[in-house]
Amino acid sequence: MSMSWTADQVLALAPDASSAKSGQGLANPRKWVTLGHDAQAVWGECQGSSKTPYRAQVDQNGPAFRCSCPSRKFPCKHAIGLLLLLVNKPEVFSETAQPDWVSEWISSRAEKAEKQETKKRTAASDPKAQAKRTSERRDKITAGLNDLERWVRDLIRQGLATTQGKPYSFWESTAARLVDAQAPGAARMVREMAGIPASGNGWQDRLLVRLGRLHLLIEGYKRFDILPPATQADIRNTLGWNYNQDEVLATESIHDQWHILGQHVEQEDNMKTQRTWLWGANSQQPALILDFAHGNQPLDKSLVVNTVLDAELAFFPSNYPLRALLKQQHAPPTSCTAFAGSPTVLEATNSYTKALARNPWIERFPLALNEVVPFYDGETWRAYDTDDRGLTLHKSSQNLWEMVATSGGYPIGIFGEWDGRQLTLLNTWG
Repeated sequence: MSMSWTADQVLALAPDASSAKSGQGLANPRKWVTLGHDAQAVWGECQGSSKTPYRAQVDQNGPAFRCSCPSRKFPCKHAIGLLLLLVNKPEVFSETAQPDWVSEWISSRAEKAEKQETKKRTAASDPKAQAKRTSERRDKITAGLNDLERWVRDLIRQGLATTQGKPYSFWESTAARLVDAQAPGAARMVREMAGIPASGNGWQDRLLVRLGRLHLLIEGYKRFDILPPATQADIRNTLGWNYNQDEVLATESIHDQWHILGQHVEQEDNMKTQRTWLWGANSQQPALILDFAHGNQPLDKSLVVNTVLDAELAFFPSNYPLRALLKQQHAPPTSCTAFAGSPTVLEATNSYTKALARNPWIERFPLALNEVVPFYDGETWRAYDTDDRGLTLHKSSQNLWEMVATSGGYPIGIFGEWDGRQLTLLNTWG
């Protein structure tokens, strides 16, 4: 089969706890009428409340999922149950040719991917139209940032203390104008400042840092044409003006054994953003792969935490490249339950400082640490290294108590997103 799954990896694919629990209940051969697999896919027919069994199928090269059940969750409980059964009792699956309903789905996926590639090539084939769109967008961004600069100057002139009495509309109206100016990244920076004045002690320093980064972005864009290409790329990315993915894929890639260390999903309005963090075993290069889904659209589930991918990644241009695209996968992923991170908190945070010196707009930085002991004092979570230096863990992190149970008072490895003050925990290993 294409991938050797573990139960934890399968359960990590579940969209919520209830789907995971229901999927575990379906990991029973008696629930299934047929079960089969080949080198690419695994499938089964599950007898539910309907007269006709539900047909669940998984393309393991994705992985990608499909089921005939009416659930809007993705993957549904039947797909989760099918994979859990594959993990626990692979002998109940018959190795045979794909039935028509599976092969048709596999073929349609390949056709859809080809159509998307053709559409991308067609859109990029008119350089004059592309140049016109670029010029129009630059004009809009320039006007939007000029307006933003006046807003920042007025705020500083009035004093940071006045922001504590400002309604949310004070921030949102400015952000909305930046969206209209086609600078969604700058709009997000403004929205994220809205809650800082009510965030407790030291809020003034935190707000001033954010305003400083915004001011630096404005000044950088004024000098855009004379800056080095990598700095131009960082400004574009921060503004939310992304590069064409085909152009990124055409650049030189890094072939490595990529450890998939953590994954985090955020939702804003009707848009879900999934961040998946990888680390090259040989290159020691961190990588971030982003995936977006609108409304009920499913997020990509092909990158599974605690696996290793033999693949080539192409990186977006930057003074400190982090964001990447999967260019080519050379082999099915393999399981991995441990990773060699930084030995001390000082070494880990120093790597963040060096990255920030090259790209001051980095907001989330991947930190992996070995040999740390978690501690909770009733108010704050921390992780202490062998030098007794502590790293504050964000209280919204998932599985904090599970981390303590994994540790049992002994050193463990942790991975998460560092924002300069706190680490949002995403993964642990013993």
